[in-house]
Amino acid sequence: MSRKRTQRALIAAAAAGLALSLALTGCASGGGTASNDAGPVDGGTLKFAIGNDPISFNPTGVGNGNDTWYVTRQVYDSLVYQNPDSQEIEPWLAKSYSVNDNATEFTFNLRDDVTFSDGSRLTATTIKANLDDAKAAGAASSAASYLASYTGTDVTDEHTAVVKFAKPNASFLSNAATVTLGIVSDKSLTVPFADRSAGTNIAGSGPFVLKSYTKDQSTTLAKRDGYTWAPASRGNTTGAHLDAVEFSVVPESGNRTGGLTSGQLDVAGGIAPNDIDTVAASNNTVERANPGTVFGVYFNEHQPVIADESVREAVGYAVDAQEIRDGALNDHFAVADSVLSQTTQDHEDASSVIPAHDPEKAKQVLEQAGWTEGSDGIREKDGQKLKFRISYINNFGPNADSIALLQQQLKAVGIDSVQISGTVPEFQETIKSGDYEVAWRNLSRVDGDVLRTDFSSAGTSNWPVDDAELNQRLLDQVSIGDQAQRSAEIKSLQKALIEQYHFVPVHELTTVLGTTKSVHGVSLGADSRLDLLVNAYKAN
Repeated sequence: MSRKRTQRALIAAAAAGLALSLALTGCASGGGTASNDAGPVDGGTLKFAIGNDPISFNPTGVGNGNDTWYVTRQVYDSLVYQNPDSQEIEPWLAKSYSVNDNATEFTFNLRDDVTFSDGSRLTATTIKANLDDAKAAGAASSAASYLASYTGTDVTDEHTAVVKFAKPNASFLSNAATVTLGIVSDKSLTVPFADRSAGTNIAGSGPFVLKSYTKDQSTTLAKRDGYTWAPASRGNTTGAHLDAVEFSVVPESGNRTGGLTSGQLDVAGGIAPNDIDTVAASNNTVERANPGTVFGVYFNEHQPVIADESVREAVGYAVDAQEIRDGALNDHFAVADSVLSQTTQDHEDASSVIPAHDPEKAKQVLEQAGWTEGSDGIREKDGQKLKFRISYINNFGPNADSIALLQQQLKAVGIDSVQISGTVPEFQETIKSGDYEVAWRNLSRVDGDVLRTDFSSAGTSNWPVDDAELNQRLLDQVSIGDQAQRSAEIKSLQKALIEQYHFVPVHELTTVLGTTKSVHGVSLGADSRLDLLVNAYKAN
């Protein structure tokens, strides 16, 4: 039996409740304060600071992460919407959808009133052309991993598209909700893929259009009239309140915070952990934990020393996640209780299987495995010193503090270490080379399939688990068509990765925006990136 999820009545009720809520309060989530705001105000420009240039305005292209998606989310709509509160998949460009039993066919019944900014209309042929195009782009497309087993789309009538995969793809709906699979017009697809990054030659169906762009300086979006197809649970189907959104590139987090405090900015992205309480004291903050895998110790099991399970077990006992979180961050960032963060679909609290901090136990495990303490306090075996090369990205300030604390904890049990710090490209090169023992990072994804991406042989060549049975389970979970069964398996896998010492969770990542008290309706989506700005406005 196919699983149909039109949810129209439920969403209508939710939309009515949200609309009432927006009319009564001006609170921002995670630290906002109530105001006497009388309700939405139309007009004005929202001045929004981001840390990096968007790089690409092609939704399926490769941009600059969060800062790209903050901008492109406002220009391009998706087939479906993932509710950040319930994590349910809701209609958007598709007014309803259904999935076959083994999650190889997804039927989307499209709205018949959607237009693109170039005046063309959305049809099932448009959906087919977009997915075919992203698949053909291969590695040049950031959506490539979502479409690995995509075989094509059948157009059964003008507004019905059946998307097909050679293998079950239970995570596709969640992926289809991201801006990475944002839909562009048919005419836009006639432009060569590599030439679309400028954004001036592609049209979306979103509530804003690209008005101007100056590289490394600013991007201005203008309101698009006639936008009436926002997701119903967003509570506003009459178009954006704002006339424009101006994204300014402000690389230094202190300058973004300063611009917010001085009133030169309305919203600042990427608030530094140490600035969160300062911002909240005089302005508002919007906070949400990032879904996906948490920050922690990723083991390169290709390295012989890491292939030794006793070494990984000892690291589990050596690591004090609470100390690292408290020393490098603050309580806006949760100590991890699992491989997946709490905002991820099918997150499971795995606290019961996370090794308790116990340096003496770590020493005992190493001693029993033949790693004896040398005169310098560092353990060795067969003439080899127990030493880790720890690779991490230096674009998040607290990472360096986290690594310093991790090194102290490892040294306390006889494990020496050195840091390999670099930019994102440098980190990627290090990981590709395999010349490291431990990596420190996270990966933001909404669906629990991120476990396959992060730990299976098909998902990564960096640190796949050295366990054939567990590896196969990671591969197979995405093929489970029954939602309840797949959820149970993903929850079980989180515990297995920890119990078998393939990962040591430390802390979650939290996205924090700062807003002035006059700004309302700015929120974060299920992916903890900027949600659709249809509700945003500036009160007088």
